[in-house]
Amino acid sequence: MSKIIDLRSDTVTKPTAAMREAMYKAEVGDDVYGEDPTVNKLEETAAEIMGKEAGLFVTSGTMGNLIGVITHCSRGQEVIMGAESHIFYYEVGGGAIVGGVMYHTVAEDRLGKFTLEQIEHAIRGKNIHYPVTGLVCLENSHNRKGGTAMSIEATKEICDTAHAHDVPVHLDGARVFNAATYLGKDVRELVAEIDSVQLCLSKGLGAPVGSVLVGKREFIERARKNRKMLGGGMRQSGVLAAAGLISLTEMTKRLAEDHYNAHLLAKGLQQVKGLEVDLETVQTNIVMADTTGSGRTADEWVASLKQKGVLINSMGAYTIRFVTHYEVDRSGIEEALTTISGISSGN
Repeated sequence: MSKIIDLRSDTVTKPTAAMREAMYKAEVGDDVYGEDPTVNKLEETAAEIMGKEAGLFVTSGTMGNLIGVITHCSRGQEVIMGAESHIFYYEVGGGAIVGGVMYHTVAEDRLGKFTLEQIEHAIRGKNIHYPVTGLVCLENSHNRKGGTAMSIEATKEICDTAHAHDVPVHLDGARVFNAATYLGKDVRELVAEIDSVQLCLSKGLGAPVGSVLVGKREFIERARKNRKMLGGGMRQSGVLAAAGLISLTEMTKRLAEDHYNAHLLAKGLQQVKGLEVDLETVQTNIVMADTTGSGRTADEWVASLKQKGVLINSMGAYTIRFVTHYEVDRSGIEEALTTISGISSGN
């Protein structure tokens, strides 16, 4: 194989030539003083696109989610989230460490959904023994459920339920543009009822660094102080925000290509002996495959493919994950499938 085909994650994407040029030319200032015009433009653009009042540029999706949690919640409160959610699984328990909040997990179905009954049951009543429910967190698209998308209707139902109990809703929207693309909806419709959204610029949108947290202006003002507390007050960060602007205005328009390649990959994997793919979960740019029937563990598949120049991740003892992105085109997918088939047949 002449080149590495990296399907571990869309986080491996490198900035485009247009991003590099914009970064070089970016007008900058001190962002902690609110004087970086490129950062200000990024925050305003993100807020406008998402239909919110204001935005805050942060270093990562994990920081954006953490700031969202600790800005919404007081110490000792409880945060309801999915048992397979990124915040619970991959963000180092930051809300508990920094914010003194408890995580209350709810099991999702295979498509990453809760029922309204689950949310109703999880929200605490007024009882002296219970912690107060401070927040509900959703994830769209859902990473560990294969990039599945939550519909506008399902999102609204959960928001209505939470809001009826005076509980706000935060969205881990690291790949929210993928969800909107799959659903064929404007992203602002998808998040209309949600109180705060973290959207990532450095995954399939290609920016080298950063996410934006959006919400009401008063919420973002409090979030900005929490960002500073976490060491996230950046200075001449317009060089990074310039790439993010291209992510939002250009790269969001091409995500359907990644989704097409993911479906191509999934259908090809179905033909590989010993691998199973649930096609209903292949909605955006993530493909999960069960390796049980192959007699090889996920880690064994990862190691074998790495030797052949195809990089993937394991997501459990017998689950492997592939993530499509703009640096792997259709020919790269076809080449990866040829390699996978070869390994399956012992070549």
